[in-house]
Formats: sequence, structure tokens, C-alpha cells
Amino acid sequence: MEKVNELKEKGNNALTAEKFDEAIAAYTEAITLDGRNHVLYSNRSAAYAKAGKFAEALEDAEKTIALNPTWAKGYSRKGAAAAGLQDYIKAFEAYNEGLKHDPHNAILLQGRQDITSSVLNYIQSQGDIPMDVDGEVPPFGRRAPPPAQKPEEPPKPAEPKVEDMSAEERKKYFAKKEKDLGNAAYKKKDFETALKHYNAAIEHDPTDITFYNNIAAVYFERKEYDDCIKQCEKGIEVGRENRADFKLIAKSFARIGNTYRKLENYKQAKIYFEKAMSEHRTPEIKTSLSEIEAKIKEEERRAYIDPAKAEEEKEKGNEFFKKGDYSTAVKHYTEAIKRNPDDPKLYSNRAACYTKLAAFDLGLKDCDTCIKLDEKFIKGYIRKGKILQGMQQTSKASSAYQKALEIDPNNAEAIDGYRQCSMNFQRNPQEVLKNAMSDPEIQQILKDPAMRIILEQMQNEPNAVKEHLQNPAIADKIMKLLESGVIQIH
Repeated sequence: MEKVNELKEKGNNALTAEKFDEAIAAYTEAITLDGRNHVLYSNRSAAYAKAGKFAEALEDAEKTIALNPTWAKGYSRKGAAAAGLQDYIKAFEAYNEGLKHDPHNAILLQGRQDITSSVLNYIQSQGDIPMDVDGEVPPFGRRAPPPAQKPEEPPKPAEPKVEDMSAEERKKYFAKKEKDLGNAAYKKKDFETALKHYNAAIEHDPTDITFYNNIAAVYFERKEYDDCIKQCEKGIEVGRENRADFKLIAKSFARIGNTYRKLENYKQAKIYFEKAMSEHRTPEIKTSLSEIEAKIKEEERRAYIDPAKAEEEKEKGNEFFKKGDYSTAVKHYTEAIKRNPDDPKLYSNRAACYTKLAAFDLGLKDCDTCIKLDEKFIKGYIRKGKILQGMQQTSKASSAYQKALEIDPNNAEAIDGYRQCSMNFQRNPQEVLKNAMSDPEIQQILKDPAMRIILEQMQNEPNAVKEHLQNPAIADKIMKLLESGVIQIH
């Protein structure tokens, strides 16, 4: 996911800089990693359209819609691509279909209006259009364009007459003109000029949140983060007062979130991404929020690390282990691990406790962790071998001891463990049991009436073993029986 987001950002930057081929390449690479991400197809569609490759733009737009049929932007992409191919019927239908899902979408409304104007101009420009055999005018969307290496640009809509406008319409008209000039300057990274036009747009129409968002985008690009946040806050205030589309308000909140992320103030970023989500949920904002939450979690984890306190907790764990209070020892070793998660000895110590408590799966996991942290940590392999022996998995135990011997061929524990495993390979279960029963200590344990009751209970109620292992004296006897092969716990 992180790589996909990097590539998407790379594509966005290239698109803004009008490096269309570079943008297409970045989006394409991202799509190979996440082929179900509708936003990537939408962005690539925009890049193709900017590059004049309208057929490819249309294909990506249709893929966007297939992946997310309710997302309005997919239909605006399709409309723009179809218009580029002069298939005005398809473009008009795309804008109409999008408006079914988002009736107040400004881009779709504008697109439909532009297409209507383009069609009228197109028909007027044709003069006397030849009739079909049935006397009907050929549909304007089906006439093949003249051959050319690059599809022709769709005719521009006729300029409205300013003198025919109302005062309110005139203000919005000139505001949009300034915004468009600002956008053109922004794409060229001429931020000073962009700011002048966006501010001029606000002078004409101070009620449109879009202009404030655009100014904030300029400040963001110039790394003037405090000004970016203030501008977004102003935009939100204006948007609330004028009942702006909740998606635009969400965009302001998300931009504040991204600004705080740049400042590495992740807790504030989280607050604003959550506010954006409460206004309008999008995959991009959801992804950003998840990334920020992971950053916060990692920060908290790192802030908690303290090797000195880890050593204190380890010593406490050692004391309780010696007393046979393995459950309490586990708690202290666990706290030590939180304080110093990269120390393999701590996992090894906790694995020893889990072994005593017959929590073999947890013990094995700790052994694997300490080995992963330090492949030369011989105690991890020996501890793993003992656990596997207790589980009667002789072959795996033998492999663990072999790993230990590769590190230190003279290690007594590893040699003894490997020898026991080799002997068990050569003896059948009946022989192992017979030898165990001849051991006076084993005989004493089995003759103990209390232990016989415990063993019977363990057989009938497997979960009872956990309760009995809390008693250090009983735990030692059970481990002795496990090591001898008299009993097994799976």
C-alpha cells in the first residue's frame, strides 16, 4: 500500500507539472500493484486525456466506473474522454449518468452544459448537413472525425454575453475566469501568479470555498504550512456559512490533515482526517487515516522503549522464575519486551516460562522471535529444541539442536539434546515408556495419589492443565513426565 501511494503521488506531481507520459508510467506501475484501485484508473484517465490519448482515457474511465459505479468522478472522466473523441452523445450520457449518483456535482453539471453548447456550435459550423436516406440528419456523435494523428479538441462553448447577465451571475463569471487563470499558473508552478488570480476570484465571489482551498494548495506547495492551515480553516468557515458541498469541506479538512502529516504532528493529522471522514468518506482519506494511525502507534511504541527499565523488569521476572511463579514471571518479561523489543534474551526467558506452563505454542513463537533477532543466539535454538521434545516432536527438536551445534559444536546442552533425540529415533514408544517407568523419580510421581487425580483430570479436561501448572511443585512433576515421554500435551 505504501508503494502504491508513493507511485500515485509521483503520478499526481508529474500530471500537475504537465509531464503526462511520466504520470501515465507512474499510475501504470501503481495499477500493476493494486489493480482494484479505481482512483488509479481515474488518475491515469486524466493523464491520457491531457496527453490527447482519448481512446485510452475512455478505456480507463470505464474501468473506473466498473470498479466503483457510484463514484461521480468516473463519469466526469468518461464524459471528458468521449468529448475528446467527439462522441458527444456518449459524453452527454456519461454526465447524465453521473448526475444520477451525485445530482449537485459541479463538474458534471458544467460538463453537461459545455457538451450541450459544443453540440450546438458543432451543428451550426457544419452549415448544410447532408441528409441520410431516410431524411434524418446523421447523429452528430457518429460522424467520423477527419483523419489525423491526434483527435481534434472538442469545440469550445460559446462565450456568454456579460451584458445579459445579472449582477450575481456576472460576479460568478469573473470569479471563475480568475480561478481558471489561477489553475493554469498553478500547473506551471507559478505560485505567485496563481495566488493573485485566486485572491481576485475571492474579490468577485467571497462565498465559494473552492477559491480558499486553491489558495491553501499553493501554500502547501510552498511549504508555508501555517498559512495553509489558516486558509483551509477560513474556507471551512465560508463553506459552512454558504452551505457548500460537504465534499469540498471534507477536502479542506483532509488538506489540514496532510499539512500536519508534513509537520510530523500525527495526532493532529488524525483529528483532521477523522473530521474529513465525517464529512465525506473516500478511499484516499481512509488510507491516509490508516497510515497516520500506524504512525501514531509506532511513535507510542518507540516512546515506551527504555532499556534500563527493561533490565529492571527482566530481573523481577528472573526472581519470580526462581520461585516457581511462572505466570508472574511472564508478566515481567512481557513488560521488559515492551521496553526493549529488540533484546533476544527477553524472548528466550519468556519462552522458558511458557515451557514451564506447557504453553508450547507461545514458547515456540518466542523462540522463533529471538532467533530472528539474532541468528547466532544459541540459547534460542536450545530452548526451541526442549519445547519440541516436550511436545514429542523429536525430528523438529533434533533440527533445532543441530542449528545450535552449527554455532557452537561443543555446547553441552545442544549435544545432550541432540543425543536424546537420536536415541528416541532408535527406540519405539513402548521402550521409551518402559525406561521411563524404571526411573525412581517417575515412579514416585506416579504413586502420588494427588498426582494420579491430577493426571486423570487432565485427561478428561484438557484445559485443567493450565490451572495445575500455576502450582510450581506440580508444574515440575508434570514437566518431568513430559520429558520422559510418559505423558504428552498437544
